[in-house]
Amino acid sequence: MMRRNQDQEQQSKMICELSSLLFNLLLQSSPTPLSYSDRSPIVPVNPSVLRRSSAAGQITPAGFAAFVLGISVALMLCGSVTFVIGFMLMPWVIGLVMVFYVAGVVSFLSVLGRSILCFASPRKHSPGKKP
Repeated sequence: MMRRNQDQEQQSKMICELSSLLFNLLLQSSPTPLSYSDRSPIVPVNPSVLRRSSAAGQITPAGFAAFVLGISVALMLCGSVTFVIGFMLMPWVIGLVMVFYVAGVVSFLSVLGRSILCFASPRKHSPGKKP
């Protein structure tokens, strides 16, 4: 029982981290590159620094595809674990259904037996009839 709670906590932490990473990458506003006219003429601007700063905040299409592929693989693995747990628990579920089915049949047979025995047994004197 305690192991299952730890697994659920770990899985929920992983999902939270994954979603926060996704939101940070997708919802982050990309920095606008600075032009030479935005700067004062006194401060010299190095073009390589300008290119590096603008490219650091953006993600390439190949990087985004790899990121989405990683998300889908993680979700498939979580789904596989859920499938294995369900597959292992299925005999217990089927057994419980069979127990309830047998209990229903036994209950029906007991009611049917009582009704047959009531018709077969001699009736006592009815208050409305005279012997």
